[in-house]
Amino acid sequence: MTHTGGNWTRLSIAAALAFRWDGRRRRCYFQTRPGSYNDLALIAFLRALKCHFPGRHIILVWDGLGGHKSRVMLQYLARARTWLTVERLPGYAPELNPVEQIWGNIKGRELANLCPANILALRGPLRAGFARIRRRSTLAFGFLRHAGLSF
Repeated sequence: MTHTGGNWTRLSIAAALAFRWDGRRRRCYFQTRPGSYNDLALIAFLRALKCHFPGRHIILVWDGLGGHKSRVMLQYLARARTWLTVERLPGYAPELNPVEQIWGNIKGRELANLCPANILALRGPLRAGFARIRRRSTLAFGFLRHAGLSF
């Protein structure tokens, strides 16, 4: 038997749970990339996210990831103030981040007992997991409630 998982790199995921101000709608967005996210890749994700909300103001609740606080990111956020407000979570508080619940949910379902031949083979199961979450509105609102947030 040959074990193929010993020479993996990294597949990183950026995700956003979006809720309408009155709670009537929710959306889940994600993006994968080989390697790690840095400030430039996160800025690209934010620009892509903005395209889904033309003319709307976004309030972004963010954790303490280094790429969220770099000089380049802070400069970008200062320029984006017309459409983006950032609220920061405490330094280490995964229980307050609804997106952490997404990871746990997908890891427990689509990624459970999965041993793909290469890291890029994870993209399909990840897409399936996010599609499942998108279809079940109660999940997104449940993740929000678990973090102690509500409408």
